[in-house]
Amino acid sequence: MIAQLMKKKQSYPIMSGSVPLRCCRPCYNQITMFRKRYRKILVFFARVFFKIAFCDIFLSRIGLRKLSARNRTQRYVEAARSYRSLAIQMGGVLIKVGQFLSARVDMLPAEVTDELSGLQDQVPAEDFQRIRQLAESELGKTLEESFAEFEEQPLASASLGQVHRALLKETDMLQGEGVENIKQVVVKIQRPDIEKIIEVDISAFRIVTGWLQRYEPIRKRVDLPALMEEFSTILGQEIDYLNEGSNAERFWEIYQEKPGIKIPRVIWGKTTRRVLTLEDVYAIKVTNYREISEAGVDPGEVARRLFASYLEQIFDKEFFHADPHPGNLFVIPAEESPSGAWQLAFVDFGMVGHVPTNAREGLREAVIAVGTRDAGRLVQAYDKLGFLLPEVDLELLEKAEEKAFERFWGKNMAELREIDHREFMEFGKEFRDLMYEMPFQIPQDLLLLGRTIAILSGMCTGLDPGFNVWESLQPYAEELIKSEISGNWEVWWKEIETLLRSLLNLPRRMDGLLGQVERGEIKVQAPELQAQLEGVAKNLQGLTGAVLFAALFIGGMQLVLAGHTLPGYILLGSAFIPLLVVLFR
Repeated sequence: MIAQLMKKKQSYPIMSGSVPLRCCRPCYNQITMFRKRYRKILVFFARVFFKIAFCDIFLSRIGLRKLSARNRTQRYVEAARSYRSLAIQMGGVLIKVGQFLSARVDMLPAEVTDELSGLQDQVPAEDFQRIRQLAESELGKTLEESFAEFEEQPLASASLGQVHRALLKETDMLQGEGVENIKQVVVKIQRPDIEKIIEVDISAFRIVTGWLQRYEPIRKRVDLPALMEEFSTILGQEIDYLNEGSNAERFWEIYQEKPGIKIPRVIWGKTTRRVLTLEDVYAIKVTNYREISEAGVDPGEVARRLFASYLEQIFDKEFFHADPHPGNLFVIPAEESPSGAWQLAFVDFGMVGHVPTNAREGLREAVIAVGTRDAGRLVQAYDKLGFLLPEVDLELLEKAEEKAFERFWGKNMAELREIDHREFMEFGKEFRDLMYEMPFQIPQDLLLLGRTIAILSGMCTGLDPGFNVWESLQPYAEELIKSEISGNWEVWWKEIETLLRSLLNLPRRMDGLLGQVERGEIKVQAPELQAQLEGVAKNLQGLTGAVLFAALFIGGMQLVLAGHTLPGYILLGSAFIPLLVVLFR
């Protein structure tokens, strides 16, 4: 069934021109409407950018920084409120962009994200007669012929389509597709003319991102035109419901043996490129904290399960649900769950992400570094992931990460909010050069993953203000370390190589330090300190030999246990050379 449907797929590319004029039915009124839409988007952003450029950039550069800062948050809130009104009125890509920004609590003031958060729920429903006409055209039957019951009132309304509850007929439940026991379904139907609306919006946003790309701090850190092309590709995939159905099936295969996660089955006999029929798993919305608690489910446990599921998707499956906003996640109470225990349900699989091959090692390194509070390793992970600009001061960045671990590691969002703001100001002063330069960039292939993690972080904190990402990462980091050490002798050998290089440099570095002391370049207050340093230097060779022996011996044993006997025995034999030096020097 899936193969037959996929053969019918057509290509509907998003238009790449600057002014969208194509229309499958050349109607003058429709073309005029799309032109007005295009101009309205551009005029709105032109006004917003002009105000920001004048108040936040021009005034600061002419020495009126305090005047620029006055009422800044209020200006942003007013812009967000205007954008929300425009998005609700016009729909399309504007809703998608607003939903993304509403989740960026890490980069926007809370007042702004609160203003935009209404876009998760306030998308107006499409006229049902238009929805009926499209659905019946796609299915080749009337809704009464296709379903035993069909609710006209939509269960949910989104930017690209809307969802209606329905009941399958008895004959449809016996089709032998592995969904025989499913009767209650939801039918997701695409909004009429949404493809043409997306073409108009994407064309307008290409102009808008072109304006932003002229600002050097943005241009240095992200390739906005490339981001826009990726966004248009993702939207093209989202409006292909056959593609979404295939994604849902893949997630079902991942979680079918895990009763704590619920993925709906696809009813392929009622699915086309513009109509998608799924098992009904809609329940308590993940942001309805009071109702979750009343159902006997701990919201903190929901946060931990949600976070753990994403760690598995990103690091184990390297395939993740990329749109975890509140309308796509539900909690099924125990009494409504077939398993007898509460479940976390995912819906809407139009936007999924794949972890790029070149980023996998860097992401694993970052998790291990955060879990073990290793600032140097974290900076190396940044570099592997392509986050750092060429001019970055690696030593200063590592020092900043060490301080951040020391001051803020282990604290949840509630605890971070309670920290005296002066402590953050002191941190900013200490690393003002780093903060001013902001030597970071966003690799193109990690933008979708970054967006997903940003939304996920906000959702987990909303479910449980005491949610501690550090504690949640730590056991996973430990598992990653164990798997790397036991299953990959090359990784272990690299660690030994790094350790040996550092150890071999110790005598030279200590000699240099003593030389500075002798030349008077280092002033010491205690007269006995130089004698102590000289004593340390005399014993350093013995210490180096002992550590070399331990490193080579442990490395050899690891390789032998992992089945790499030849290189393991070579290391074990080599370990006795520094041991003899220590014993007989």
